Amino acid sequence: MVFTKRLRDGVRRGEITCSVRIWMGPRVKVGQRYPMEEGEIEIDSITPIGFPDITPQLARESGFFGVIDLLKVAKHGKGENIYLVRFHYVPPHAKRPKLRKLASAVDGAPDVPARKGQRRAPPIHAK
Repeated sequence: MVFTKRLRDGVRRGEITCSVRIWMGPRVKVGQRYPMEEGEIEIDSITPIGFPDITPQLARESGFFGVIDLLKVAKHGKGENIYLVRFHYVPPHAKRPKLRKLASAVDGAPDVPARKGQRRAPPIHAK
């Protein structure tokens, strides 16, 4: 997700935790992380909403001065569907550890070479 420059500091400080987006369809997935400068945005929820749901309070919660200010930025392309995206900022030091793929422990499984700099575990044989 991309945020206008004036909103980025508020997102990083945790003051802005939602965004109204007008898209053709959802462009983010719950639980996924998306890069934002040096950190990431993790999506907590995405909910379809209507124009009556875009209140002055929601606009302010999204970092805008009011509904009209929000609507000037919210529409992306030919989008007609309105989504409320809730998220939280993840600083660069809190990134998820990468999961290592494990080879199957079943006899006869193909040998998987180790990545450069990694040791391979000894093969496990069924008794």
